[in-house]
Amino acid sequence: MATTTASASRPALSVPAVLRHPAVRKLLALAVLAAVLVPFAAARWSSGSWPQALTVDLSKPLGSASDWIIDNRDSHPLFLYFFGYISEAVVVSVRAVYLFLLAAGWAGVTALGAAVAWRVAGARLALGTAAALLACAALGMWVPTMQTLALMVVAVLASVVVGALLGLAAGLSDRMDRALRPVLDTMQVLPAFAYLLPVVLVFGIGVPAAVLATVVYAAPPMARLTALGLRGADKEVLEAVDSLGATARQRLLTARLPLARKELLLGLNQTIMMALSMAVIASVIGAGGLGDRVYQALASVDVGAALAAGIPIVLLAVVLDRVTAAAGERIGQERHGVRALPYAAAAAVAVAAAALAARLTGRPDWPAGWTVGIAEPVDRAVDWMTAHLYSGVPYVGGTADWAGRFTTWVLDPVRSGLQWLPWWSVLLIVAALAWLIGTWRTALTAACAMAAIGVLGVWKPSLDTLSQVLAAVAVTLVLGFATGIAAARSDRFEKLLRPVLDVFQTMPQFVYLIPVVALFGVGRAPAVAAAVVYALPAVVRITAQGLRQVDPAALESARSLGATGAQQLRQVQLPLARPALLLAVNQGVVLVLAVVIIGGLVGGGALGYDVVFGLAQGDLATGLVAGIAIVCLGLTLDRVTQPTRRRTGKGA
Repeated sequence: MATTTASASRPALSVPAVLRHPAVRKLLALAVLAAVLVPFAAARWSSGSWPQALTVDLSKPLGSASDWIIDNRDSHPLFLYFFGYISEAVVVSVRAVYLFLLAAGWAGVTALGAAVAWRVAGARLALGTAAALLACAALGMWVPTMQTLALMVVAVLASVVVGALLGLAAGLSDRMDRALRPVLDTMQVLPAFAYLLPVVLVFGIGVPAAVLATVVYAAPPMARLTALGLRGADKEVLEAVDSLGATARQRLLTARLPLARKELLLGLNQTIMMALSMAVIASVIGAGGLGDRVYQALASVDVGAALAAGIPIVLLAVVLDRVTAAAGERIGQERHGVRALPYAAAAAVAVAAAALAARLTGRPDWPAGWTVGIAEPVDRAVDWMTAHLYSGVPYVGGTADWAGRFTTWVLDPVRSGLQWLPWWSVLLIVAALAWLIGTWRTALTAACAMAAIGVLGVWKPSLDTLSQVLAAVAVTLVLGFATGIAAARSDRFEKLLRPVLDVFQTMPQFVYLIPVVALFGVGRAPAVAAAVVYALPAVVRITAQGLRQVDPAALESARSLGATGAQQLRQVQLPLARPALLLAVNQGVVLVLAVVIIGGLVGGGALGYDVVFGLAQGDLATGLVAGIAIVCLGLTLDRVTQPTRRRTGKGA
């Protein structure tokens, strides 16, 4: 009896609370695994570089494949009767749109843009659209703007059709949704440059390759949002339609698609913005237009000419974003009693009248005397900055000094440290980080993607690119979190910041290279600076939104206990906003990688330079290997920073 009483009074053996936490259990498992694997790996591979024995040389097979494609492009049935027809259809479509725009002239196109904007967005945006188009002409960029616009029209139409069909299939079929989800996930994390080489290999340099690359890049948002809208349709409405005996087709047309209208219009907006961004980048493979002007100017470090072409790109981006966003609120509604068909007829008459009036007055093209040359004054300003701001600022130094110090004190040590680490330790670190915030499948995917980089033989340049990404992400997160916290705590600051973030989020990636080249010259530091500026708006916005959505009851409870503002932020808001903060980190990494790769155009080196070199020199083997490595690096970084919302109890 005494024994029974003693055993009953003694506390039962239990696992400590800290060991019940999934992250702690994972850390213990990783420690055991490291204790077993590290001594073996250190004894077997003491060098930090990837072993040559584990490298596969793809230059010969890729070179042979590219040679076969080039040799058979004009004779093989696959190219003659499939890719050839696609290429011809793209060329004819773009040329038809371009000739229509030229025939309409500056007056007709301006009237058409204003009429469309008025119909879907109101008079205010109609005036803004007309002013933006006239500004493009006044800068002497009317013809390049029309070239870019023609390519955009065809690419967006094709992207919307392809994306809507894929989204329709994924929205109506669970099996198709499961099959497409990993494909769309992967495509969304790939930098834009990764899309260029495969299409160049098949279609060659020119407009068809540019349009097809743009379609592949811009279609996923439309597909994803279409599927999301169809799957999120109100169940009660669908049940009511079913009770009326509607067929599957009637249910789709009368219920599901109308209910998904908001997501469809958001998908259109995202597709247009991504298509413009890619159409500008595709100037590297012969797209022409405004992007080609920027590319040629950056190649010769002519900041004035680059800015003259960059401003119309920004104006186009802002107008397209505002008009399509407003269309989401107004389309399908009758405004002021004006129906769609009569309005379209009146608009067509007005556009024709404007174009005819310009021709009758002898000014179908924008008069040369009405242009404003900004290249020369910008170049003078850049010369002044070079003389006074690059290194002439007392005490603090100039922008060139800052770039040099950042390279010497940050980029070089990070790159050296990564390249000094044994390759197997990098794989272990990647797998550990991915497993800690995800599942073992996430860790396996990240480690395999990183290992594939070594197998391709581009381990060192990939780590060089990774060092730039890590440095840019660190700066982006420090600035983004600080700014996002300030915006979440001050309504006035948030209102002042909103238009700035709107403009920065609509600018194509290519445009960010112009100001950093003007301020910092060329090199790795300017590429990092451009990446920071490009990724910062998304981090700020997601952080502010996450903090503002914290449960007000939790904040009120903290205030009632006497918590200060700093304590509320540290102990309540930041922990509760953790999913949003992780999403901000993930988006920051993906956006930074996209611009760091493009930084190869301004001296960023590493994988971006290999892609540019492969495109410029026709060395598709080098370019394709670098492109595959970029894909693997993007996949690794996405998995390592993937928010925990993907974790499940089964996979942990």
